[in-house]
Amino acid sequence: MLAPYRRLFTRPGTVAFTLTGLLARLSMSMTGVSLVVLIAERRGSYTLAGTVAAAGLGAVAVGMPLIGRLVDRFGQSRVTVPAVLYNLVPLSGLLLCVRLGAPDWTLYLCWAAGAAMPNLGGMARARWAHLLRDAPDDRHLANSLEQALDELCFMAGPVLGMVLCTTVAPEAGMLAAGGAGAVGALLFAAQRRTEPPTADRPESAVAAKAKADADADADADEPRSPLRVPALRVLALTFLSTGMVFGALDLTTVAYADALGNRPVAGGLLALVAAGSCVAGLAFGTLRPTGPAGTRFLRGVAAMAGLLLLPLAAGLGGAGLALLGATLFAAGTGTAPTMVTGMTLIQELLPRRQLNEAMAIAVSGIMIGISTGSALAGALAEHAGPGAGYWIPAGAAALALLIALAGRRHLRTASRVPDLSAPESTVSATR
Repeated sequence: MLAPYRRLFTRPGTVAFTLTGLLARLSMSMTGVSLVVLIAERRGSYTLAGTVAAAGLGAVAVGMPLIGRLVDRFGQSRVTVPAVLYNLVPLSGLLLCVRLGAPDWTLYLCWAAGAAMPNLGGMARARWAHLLRDAPDDRHLANSLEQALDELCFMAGPVLGMVLCTTVAPEAGMLAAGGAGAVGALLFAAQRRTEPPTADRPESAVAAKAKADADADADADEPRSPLRVPALRVLALTFLSTGMVFGALDLTTVAYADALGNRPVAGGLLALVAAGSCVAGLAFGTLRPTGPAGTRFLRGVAAMAGLLLLPLAAGLGGAGLALLGATLFAAGTGTAPTMVTGMTLIQELLPRRQLNEAMAIAVSGIMIGISTGSALAGALAEHAGPGAGYWIPAGAAALALLIALAGRRHLRTASRVPDLSAPESTVSATR
């Protein structure tokens, strides 16, 4: 299954940016659990820990598209380096405030101030899209690889963060995440030869001339924001609903395991969801795409909605943890194809000069959905029993399907906005 992925790394520089980006993304997946354990241990309040984490998540959801816009304009390296160095300041402030017993409001302020987080996953996908712009099959393979790497991070990151926080010190997880994230992001930014060109620095003379010729008509013919592209609005709302699936599934599974007196097993159950998605992502990448990406996206969302009925049935039926784990693994297999095809659609429907911002918008939608899904599932599990919480991910997946069906006419690659910063061959082909 892994053999087809080898050809991706025959291109110079691909191994370097993939590994350095993976290190940075692993640190991001450590942060959530490390923050909760740190505040709960030092302040004795899970409520405070959860609300501080939610405040930071909301701030990042707002800041990430803005950082993406800067990346599209000035380039990955020129934006990533100052953003990473800046984020070390509020992280250090948070650790000091927790350690010194500062008022609770300082924790919210520090964590919300760390909103300048670059979307490393989106930037890695943008590099693949640039390198593989003339190889759609390989681009599909690269998007599948990136999704599998995301799932790998979410399997290993929380476990690593928990181990550091509980065996070394409560601050150890955050320190390791901050250090590894900074090193990984800076090394990623240093990989200049695979960095995509920006709208201000097109990669060919023909592209530069095309851009200059079109400047007079650009304001009228192309959207100022990627969200003015109807397809991205459909995808962002679908990803928001998918984020609700992730958030609700996580919290409900923890509550269910706790109700059965096996809360420590919850981490393993959640790892099964990520494992199912990881395996499905790798397998999906080896399949040759058939039909329009919009149609494939609809099929993926429909499969995700159907598979999420399995943990719902297990939870309502009072199944044991072994059976629940099997249904969670199966449910996880439905998310990766949806995410892979969704990111492929963004790459096909949006011009490359807006690609980082567009993917950051999609990720922000997922983050908002995670926060919303967690809150809804927590309330339902508390008032209607732990198994009832599985109604939320099932309902969110059904909502994602309805949104995708309602907007399916926008998910056609023919509606792509022309890319004036495209390489010579592409610009010539659009004339």
